[in-house]
Parts: sequence; C-alpha cells; structure tokens
Amino acid sequence: MLLHMKSSFRLRTAAVIATFFAFISLAQATLMERPVSSVSFLDTLSDAQKVALRHSDMQVLRISGKSMLPFFGEGSVVVIKKIESEKLHAGMVVVYQNRFGETVAHRLIAQSAAGWVAQGYNNNAADSTLVDSSNLMGVVYATFHSNGQIAPTESMASMMNSTAVALAAPAK
Repeated sequence: MLLHMKSSFRLRTAAVIATFFAFISLAQATLMERPVSSVSFLDTLSDAQKVALRHSDMQVLRISGKSMLPFFGEGSVVVIKKIESEKLHAGMVVVYQNRFGETVAHRLIAQSAAGWVAQGYNNNAADSTLVDSSNLMGVVYATFHSNGQIAPTESMASMMNSTAVALAAPAK
C-alpha cells in the first residue's frame, strides 16, 4: 500500500511538472508572436501617416523582422520623432542607420564615450554600430499594429513604396 502511494505521488508530481513546463513553453512562444490588431495594414499605414503629417519632425516606417518582439514586428508601423542625441537615455527605442547602410529600430541599452549601444529585445548580442548624432534618425514615438494582411492593391503598392523600412533584425 505504501509503495503504491509513493508511486502514485511520483506520477502526479511528474504530471504537475510536465504541465508547468508546457505552460512555460506556451508562454514563451506567445511572447515571440507579433502583436496584431483587427485593423488592415493599409489602414494602419494610413493612420500612422496622419499622425506624422501633423508634425514636421516625424516620419513613418514599416517594420521588417522580429528582434523587437513582443513589442513590434512584421506588420507593424512606427512613427519616429527626431530627437537630439543628448536627450537619449537607456531604454529608449530608436531608429538609426547602421554601418551597413541599413535602417534599424532597436532599444538603447548603454552609453559609451563614443555613443549608445543598441540591441534588439530578442537578440543575444548588441549591434556593432553605435548610435550617435551622425546616424540617429529618431526615437519611436508611436507604434501601430495591423492584422498583417497586405492586400495587393494599387493604393497599397503606392503607400508601401513611399514608406521606408526599419529592420528589427539580428545584430550585425
């Protein structure tokens, strides 16, 4: 009887542990999914452009990549606002040009004498290009999420072609 109770307890404990790890895995997988809304990508892009048009120091960018999940990824649109590099601080999400000529949207993690170190939330390493006044495009002012479905229409193609892309990608 005692042997049976110990065996039953072990089985229940193993089941609880397995359930716990399954829950953790599901939670981690959910965090890696991009945020979505019911708004079409065309409407999301249009709404972001309406906000940016109200201010001469703002620009709209489409996001490509997933290094900034769960905050934004493919199908997201950001509005960036020009900012002086002296006003930057750790934790800000900025858009800058890296040494490869790519536009990157990443978070500032530390300041050095030569500039700011940036890194995507999901990247294991910091970016190799420091952010400074010469390559800083702006700080992310607003993020718009869409349903991610891009319908191939003429107006969509026109809006897509006129909107620059910011990478949320692995560090280079």
